[in-house]
Amino acid sequence: MTTDPAGGNQPGQPPMQSRPIVAKSRSEALRSQAGTPPPARSRRSRSQFVIFMNFVMSCIVFATLAAGAAVYYGKVQFEGQGPSTTTQTVLIRPNTGTAEIASTLERQGLISDARIFRLGLRAYGSDANLRAGEYEVKAGASMYEIMELLKSGRSVLHALTIPEGFTVHQAFARIAAMEELEGEMPSELPPEGSIAADTIRFTRGMNRQDLIDRLSADQQRMIEEIWARRDDDLPIDTIEEFVTLASIVEKETGRADERPHVASVFINRLNQGMRLQSDPTFLYGIFGGEGKPADRPIYRSDIESDTPYNTYRIAGLPPAPIAIPGRASLEAVANPSQTDDLYFVADGTGGHAFAQTLDEHNRNVARWRQIERERREAGAAPTDEDAVLADEIVEDE
Repeated sequence: MTTDPAGGNQPGQPPMQSRPIVAKSRSEALRSQAGTPPPARSRRSRSQFVIFMNFVMSCIVFATLAAGAAVYYGKVQFEGQGPSTTTQTVLIRPNTGTAEIASTLERQGLISDARIFRLGLRAYGSDANLRAGEYEVKAGASMYEIMELLKSGRSVLHALTIPEGFTVHQAFARIAAMEELEGEMPSELPPEGSIAADTIRFTRGMNRQDLIDRLSADQQRMIEEIWARRDDDLPIDTIEEFVTLASIVEKETGRADERPHVASVFINRLNQGMRLQSDPTFLYGIFGGEGKPADRPIYRSDIESDTPYNTYRIAGLPPAPIAIPGRASLEAVANPSQTDDLYFVADGTGGHAFAQTLDEHNRNVARWRQIERERREAGAAPTDEDAVLADEIVEDE
């Protein structure tokens, strides 16, 4: 029977059996003993599904980190300084897709990577908001700045000026010569004076026919507006006659402040049944809308030319306008100055000397001839009007 260390059994415990003590040799005592075996692996830990899910989770973490790095890199590239070193223009035509836009920008060296530009557009929700036009891209502009520029529609504008006094033929020649415009010119010219004399701004690629339609609509609207508030006692019956007289006033003087006075002279002549005797009309009758060649002199016989436009020979107005009248000339004819003047001639200052009587007019002409003689002696070249007046004085019968 075993006893507790104190020499007795512990109350309530079964008696412990005593084990015999077996003596071991020195070699046996030094021999290693087997350790405690590891716990058995659960069947769940050995499942292939768990192994697969661990792999998937690792891939997701890696992909998330890679995507974050890619997004950061793309953002830096999209918002960082661009590769261009000079300011350039880029043309985005209507209905051009974002892929083509990005490729165009990359080809011109404005962006470094077309794919990043497309992804950036998508990230900002702007891939459907880019507008056609010609844009000026500053040197070093980032992809983000280029995106905002293309969204804004602030494209480069070109200017086409049709001066007052041009003929439709001359205006069409200028429109045809504008390289920034596209499309064919109309096969036929519209009526003389039917397009606006104006400066029109447009984006590269605008169709020529569209521009002409716009100029025609602007001119028609302006003519009708001014015609509607004309003086009631004008000796003009139709809007066509109104434009014709305004075109003569346009060609007679380049000073806007003088046009109402010039218009009053022609109105007074029409009221009295006098011939208008306007030099620009017989020139138009001879040379038409192309105008007189610069090296062709004006002969005395030109004044006697037999054309429907020669107001030295015909009574009243010519059959159609001789130029494009501007607003000032149209306003001058619709509301002319109230004068009794019947004559005017250049005064040497860029304006005209007006007269009520033929005698007074002849004195003004003599003064003008003296000015012309002094100019010729000084070697100054005469103008078209100067050449006519220096060649011959035409007096009323």
